[in-house]
Amino acid sequence: MSNLVFGLLTSLILAFIATPYVKKLAIKIGAVDAPDQRKVHTRIMPRLGGLAIYIGFVISFFLFVPFTSKKELLGILIGGTIVMITGMLDDKLQLSPKWKLLGQLLATAVVVVPFGLKIGVVKLPYDGFIDFSTGWLFWLAIPITMIWIVGVTNAINLIDGLDGLSAGVSAIATATMAVVAIMKQDWVVATYCFVLLGAILGFLYFNFHPARIFMGDTGSLFLGFNLAALSIMGFKEAVFVSFIIPIVVLGVPLWDTFFAIIRRIVNKKPISSPDKGHLHHCLLNMGLSHRMSVITIYLISIFFGTMAIVLSQTSGLWTTIILIALMLFVIHMASEAVGLVSRRHRPLINAYRRLKVMAQRRSH
Repeated sequence: MSNLVFGLLTSLILAFIATPYVKKLAIKIGAVDAPDQRKVHTRIMPRLGGLAIYIGFVISFFLFVPFTSKKELLGILIGGTIVMITGMLDDKLQLSPKWKLLGQLLATAVVVVPFGLKIGVVKLPYDGFIDFSTGWLFWLAIPITMIWIVGVTNAINLIDGLDGLSAGVSAIATATMAVVAIMKQDWVVATYCFVLLGAILGFLYFNFHPARIFMGDTGSLFLGFNLAALSIMGFKEAVFVSFIIPIVVLGVPLWDTFFAIIRRIVNKKPISSPDKGHLHHCLLNMGLSHRMSVITIYLISIFFGTMAIVLSQTSGLWTTIILIALMLFVIHMASEAVGLVSRRHRPLINAYRRLKVMAQRRSH
């Protein structure tokens, strides 16, 4: 237990101390973010802040995480280092999407193939299961795992649009995984999560609104990769909802990314085209302040984290189905309410309004 506390405090202090120096480095080498029509900030900002997170994390990792007992954790560190370097190059040189994707695929291949991190046994209701560790399913597990890691990595990158947003959401997701790991008495994974959490919090002090530095792709890719890999490691051999819990833990970035794809399909735009229709943009358009928009998304993340913890402790099939159905309904209604697809595309809300009008007409 002491490793958890000391690991968190050490990485927090190290990231806190490193951030001002990283800020000076970013300005010196020209790793800055200029405002444009898609961005909320109005002045040139240093990025590369993810390097401070990495410094605080990696030193504490070797001090406190007993990684020799789980070789996958060393693989996550090496893969995370690769995507961190990819992010640094992008923050400085503005890499094309294909080069960024190549870096992510390389990092994912490192952690999946030689270090063996991939989907294991998915237990189904009524004592059934799908074992991805043997036969032809073994080879299917590799591409599924790689798609998941790359997808989550980019989802964290996509929500990095407001001061403190990506860092705060990542901190909540990491804390959720730490709680579940403690419940499972997996102290090695829990220590890893606490060390990562401390590094995020140490940086978040400088990144919360009004931000003095951005994490850049250096941070968002590193955190996204870690969260994706940890979610597989923490839940690869759980109960029926083992494949649902990681999705719930990472609910906000995955929700935002999913509806971004739907929005672009509905509006007949390329899926990769950037826009100002993300969740944080919608909240700003509703009149919320910068800080309140971020805090609102924090609260949504806490909701998802709480649901993930509840689901991880739920064994009843119907209880699980009801909870998931309720959560999906809340997500959909919230998406329509804020206009996450578009202000016009609100099928359930529009249907309710039509029924209300018809009921009023009949009453008269």
